[in-house]
Amino acid sequence: MELEVKSRSEGMNSSSQSNTRNVEVISTTVRETWSKKADFLLSVIGFAVDLANVWRFPYLCYKNGGGAFLIPYLIMLAVGGIPLFFMELALGQYNRKGAITCWGRIVPLFKGIGYAVVLIAFYVDFYYNVIIAWSLYFFVASFNRILPWTTCDNTWNTPNCRQVISLNDLLNGSVEENATYIDSEGIQQKRTSPAEEYFNRAVLGLQHSSGIDDLGSIKWQMCLCLIAVYLICYFSLWKGISTSGKVVWFTALFPYVVLLVLLVRGCTLPGAAEGIKFYLTPDFSALADANVSNSYEPS
Repeated sequence: MELEVKSRSEGMNSSSQSNTRNVEVISTTVRETWSKKADFLLSVIGFAVDLANVWRFPYLCYKNGGGAFLIPYLIMLAVGGIPLFFMELALGQYNRKGAITCWGRIVPLFKGIGYAVVLIAFYVDFYYNVIIAWSLYFFVASFNRILPWTTCDNTWNTPNCRQVISLNDLLNGSVEENATYIDSEGIQQKRTSPAEEYFNRAVLGLQHSSGIDDLGSIKWQMCLCLIAVYLICYFSLWKGISTSGKVVWFTALFPYVVLLVLLVRGCTLPGAAEGIKFYLTPDFSALADANVSNSYEPS
């Protein structure tokens, strides 16, 4: 009997020692931290202000009632967007773990939320990187002396392409200063702009596909741009926050510089005041449309 009790106590001691050893190993594991608060702040800004804010939001605001669209948008932002954003930041900083482990520590059943977060980021990565690849393609093409999306005499253009000419460029005739010129033939028939044909035919190559069921061949220019985008993402993250914390000083600040330049340039163009007024004039009747909620919720 004494031997049995002794063996049990020895077993408990050995198991407690192994548990203590495991606890010590876990406690000595140090997670990487941000070297500066500014690195963390810029990283958060870079993740929060993405392509949707710059590329999609102005269009959605214009489409769904102008200034009136800001009312449901700000309500959803205050009720859902900001609280969820701060909750994710707090959970991540407190646990210092990834999404799967973080939610699993709160409630083991919630580990599925972590997997869902990872899958959503994985799926969004597919089409966002394609959009960035388009931008990279346009960036490289912009180094041409004549921008290829401004003329109709390229190999990809069709007879339907019509270049809109400012009447300021016409030499003869008494014309209105801010009007544009399109020939009468272009009004009667369906015409396309050189920018539209450049994107659809030169960049995407849609003329080589008969429909969504015909993917066509790989466009090597876009493929190279997409590979370049993934390589940029990899080398920005391959050493964790030690590299990403430095990259965000450019990726988070440079877009605001570009937006400021575009804003100043846009405000100096003729008709800028009328355009801004038309863009922000509230149309409260649009808020009664149920489809508006489909626009501001993803934003």
